[in-house]
Amino acid sequence: MLQLQSKLPSQGVTIFSVMTELAHRLNALNLSQGFPDFPAPPALLEALSQATLDGYNQYPAGDGVLALREQLAQLFLQRDQLNCD
Repeated sequence: MLQLQSKLPSQGVTIFSVMTELAHRLNALNLSQGFPDFPAPPALLEALSQATLDGYNQYPAGDGVLALREQLAQLFLQRDQLNCD
């Protein structure tokens, strides 16, 4: 079995753990994180693997990835006649 050593051992509890515990305690819906209850499609796993190998393994800038924003703007323009700049 692969053993990985944490690079953040002094960080303690994550915000996800805190929010999950709080939601359980208050019987609330936890929207702080999500995870599917079904397996990912093989094509998605292959694309994820390739993207990671290509170096896309960090959060994007706060305003997102320019190419994705441009594609979304084009989609909204064609579908909804909404011009996003």
